[in-house]
Amino acid sequence: MRRKATVGNLALSGLDELFGVSQTPEHGERIIEIALTELHPPELHPFQVNDDESMSRLAESILAYGVREPGIARPLATGGYELLSGNRRKRACEIAGITTMPVIIRELDDDAATLLMVNSNLEQREKLLHSERAWAYHLMMEALKHTGIKGEQHSYQIMEEHTGQSKNQLFRIIRLTELVLSLLDKVDIGKLAFNPAVELSYLSQKEQLEVAAMMEKHEIKPTLSQAVRLKKLKQAGELSLEMIEEILTEDKVKCKGSDTEGDPYRRFFPAGYTAQQMERVIIELLTEWQKNGGIDTVSVAG
Repeated sequence: MRRKATVGNLALSGLDELFGVSQTPEHGERIIEIALTELHPPELHPFQVNDDESMSRLAESILAYGVREPGIARPLATGGYELLSGNRRKRACEIAGITTMPVIIRELDDDAATLLMVNSNLEQREKLLHSERAWAYHLMMEALKHTGIKGEQHSYQIMEEHTGQSKNQLFRIIRLTELVLSLLDKVDIGKLAFNPAVELSYLSQKEQLEVAAMMEKHEIKPTLSQAVRLKKLKQAGELSLEMIEEILTEDKVKCKGSDTEGDPYRRFFPAGYTAQQMERVIIELLTEWQKNGGIDTVSVAG
């Protein structure tokens, strides 16, 4: 869901009132030039800073006109500053050969710093990877929980208001942070769709790694139906690594001549059964049927 144009401003003003995380200079603050070597990215920073075409354009703009909007940083106990807003501008300055940038220095606790970092990036970046948005919302939720907000439900209500996302969609986006890196990367590059990825997030790390391995080995994408079946088998305690490969490759091993709507026998079996499991049951029944006289026996067929 794309946020409405006004959502970003509402988010900033609302969070400013709640936690004091405004991006504009507050009374008594100054904008000062700080050496880039003194500015360090946050330890938990979900937003990528890439040397791409957009970065090249930003570097050219800064070289021509300077940094038009200052960054925001807070002092570090170990020296230097944590750059909460402006890490792309910092990198563009480095590319342009500029050694300092304007920064607002602000005293913030960890949670207020996280909220400022997340909201400034959500507001300023037009395009976000699934992984960036997922980790941003995760960090925002954790920060809200620590700031005295009563209950997770209230935290979701605040996030709904300030992101334009429904509670259900927020929950599903944050679920992506439970994915192993190899699967989350595939979501970002379009090799794994969002909805199947959410279902796969309920598997263990070992099982997720097996899914990623099978995707590479067989050059396949898990469908939503397959991901749901894997999740149900996991929840029932019946999922094995062998079954993961069977389910993900079943479309490749279906017998020629199957109807266009899929396996005509699937309706006779539980949802979690793989093609190989169904085949084994059918063979057992046919073997028993043959032993009992074949076509003369009605009880098995009935």
